[in-house]
Amino acid sequence: MPGPDDRRVGGPPPAEHVRHPRRRGILWVLAAVGLVLAAAGYRHFGGDPRAATVAPAGAPVRLARVERRRMALTAHTLGTVIAESTVQVRARVEGMLEKAYFREGDFVRKGQLLFQIDPRPFQVALQQARATLERDQALLRNARRDQRRYQRLFKENSTSVQQLDAAAANADALAATVSMDQAAVSSARLNLTYAQIRSPIDGKTGPLLVQPGNMVSGTPSAALVTIAQLRPVKLSFSLPQSDYARIRAAGPSDPLLATIDPAGARERALSAPVDFSSNAIDTQSGTIELRATFPNGRLSLLPGQTVDVTVTLGYLRDALVVPRAALNYGADGPYLFVVHAGRATMRPVKVRFDDGQNVAVAGSLAAGEAVVVEGQLRVVPGERIHAMPRAPVRMSPGDRNRGPQYGPDGPGGQR
Repeated sequence: MPGPDDRRVGGPPPAEHVRHPRRRGILWVLAAVGLVLAAAGYRHFGGDPRAATVAPAGAPVRLARVERRRMALTAHTLGTVIAESTVQVRARVEGMLEKAYFREGDFVRKGQLLFQIDPRPFQVALQQARATLERDQALLRNARRDQRRYQRLFKENSTSVQQLDAAAANADALAATVSMDQAAVSSARLNLTYAQIRSPIDGKTGPLLVQPGNMVSGTPSAALVTIAQLRPVKLSFSLPQSDYARIRAAGPSDPLLATIDPAGARERALSAPVDFSSNAIDTQSGTIELRATFPNGRLSLLPGQTVDVTVTLGYLRDALVVPRAALNYGADGPYLFVVHAGRATMRPVKVRFDDGQNVAVAGSLAAGEAVVVEGQLRVVPGERIHAMPRAPVRMSPGDRNRGPQYGPDGPGGQR
């Protein structure tokens, strides 16, 4: 029988000395994962174990102050630029168009020579009318001498009344003929003047519609050129008939003001008082037409141009004004998040006027209070907030094109 030494040498080892390779691999993997997590935690918290326990400061928001000031009641609409006057230059006499004394697109002054029609036929007609006038004036002088002669003879009883009356009638007839001849001379002289076509207004010329060398007619025909007066120009726009009360209330001392922003980046906003309102409401659109006159010294406006118009209809005095971004809408209507002692509370308000950038509100609100203008979705009423540095509130393109919005209590206030 084998002895104890033989079991240690050739037999299987005892159970307490057996180690499984799979168990050792799992232990090594767990140790490696623990080291990786420890390193990541150290990098994230900067090596400070207390960083993991810092509580958040509150919802990050941006704030603005409630202002008490005068707010303009404005309306936004589209307007069309129209020329102060537009003239289609036509010929007034018939003839051949000899020459044009301007280039297309030139600015011309009132009375400036534009076209020359061949003047020779009109010069001949004027000479003929003058000759006829001189002949009839000579006949008139002879008839008046005869009339005076018959008057002396009648006093001497050497002629009859009939002969005296015939001499007087002949003199009167020749006097009328001379008057007709003088009118014919004036007409011929006027036609000669019409052979030179001059500008009736100051303005900018369009393209030449009839080139020199063509025959033109004094009867209604095609225009030779069109001239548009660009200094000043008028702006035509329309407002809803609901604004008519404020339009009617405007006067010379407090007129409505129309402001436009030209498309050019270097152009400043232009403002002018409204100087015309239509005498009727357009039944199709329910609007009333208004016009304002702009000097247009820099020619930044051209007839036919469409521009955005802001019309100042009046003012709200001592209004509580907040940025439009501060206004929120809920099931019970509009409200603001007002911040006190680092906590935000909901404050219901009524909208008096919305100009697309700022809003005049009414409610339990005081000037100087802070309201949330950005980050409202993260705000929980009564919870703490974290005020971030103020950033300018920019209008979206939709806000710029949006018209005035009134609250349930109407615009209110005084002009």
